[in-house]
Amino acid sequence: MSRIGKLPINIPAGVTVTVQDNVVSVKGPKGELSQAINPSIIVTIAEGQIVFTIDENSEVEQKQKQAYHGLYRALVNNMVVGVSTGYKKEMELVGVGYRVSNQGNLIEFNLGYTHAIFLQLPPEIKVETKTERNKNPYICLESCDKQLLGMVCAKIRSFRKPEPYKGKGILFLGEQIRRKSGKSAGAK
Repeated sequence: MSRIGKLPINIPAGVTVTVQDNVVSVKGPKGELSQAINPSIIVTIAEGQIVFTIDENSEVEQKQKQAYHGLYRALVNNMVVGVSTGYKKEMELVGVGYRVSNQGNLIEFNLGYTHAIFLQLPPEIKVETKTERNKNPYICLESCDKQLLGMVCAKIRSFRKPEPYKGKGILFLGEQIRRKSGKSAGAK
């Protein structure tokens, strides 16, 4: 049995959870999310907690049922945290001449290429960009959907991945890049 799957999820105040036809819907002050659950996992709501149990009578292989047990518990927990407190990712652009600006949910990047890169964000994500003198340009993304937020951050990071020689690229705030010495260090 999955150790994570066994843990019950406490439902915070202001959050409502409903289960109907193997779909868990979570609604809170930050938004509304839903997740389809495999029929081999039974979801029950009692005494302000969500509990996940394995259906022993289903035809799914036992090892797969245990994997689903932990997976769906983690996904629903992420939804509960997302609609109650939300998720926030902060990124910075390190490099000479790198700039970022936004109009609503349309972000414009200038990353040293011959052209600007435009990215239209989904409406579930709120974006804020800052450019201050003598500081790296800064992007702050907020959403209730952890999965969507991670995908958007990965997409933004793919425009200029951090490189180990000069340390330039798009980094998460506070991220340390392992630096490599260039050709001159090894040639003696």
